Amino acid sequence: MVWSWPTSGPVIETFSLQGRVNKGIDLAGKQGEPVFAAADGKVVYSGTGLVGYGNLIIIKHNDSYLSAYAHNSRLLLKEGESAKAGQKIAEIGSTGTNRDKLHFEIRRDGKPVNPISYLPRR
Repeated sequence: MVWSWPTSGPVIETFSLQGRVNKGIDLAGKQGEPVFAAADGKVVYSGTGLVGYGNLIIIKHNDSYLSAYAHNSRLLLKEGESAKAGQKIAEIGSTGTNRDKLHFEIRRDGKPVNPISYLPRR
């Protein structure tokens, strides 16, 4: 599977499962900037029900991989809708956090993995 960056901002918080746990990466951005699907898939969650994630979209890419996009100001897709890699799916915001940013996770078989290992070099 080919992955692409979900937004253009720099990484401001790296992946870590020890110490200060971050199950993904945080990317800087300004309110309203676009968030893009990192790969083709289907939206399996779009809402605010997971504490700490704010406005969240989760895309299922295949039987192994999901990606999650958190803290958005606006969600542009509903559950069940398809997303194409590079399609605008949300807008950056600060819901559930203290600054405008995108929290991005990739999960393989339900376990968080370091997105940097999957994304192309910048």
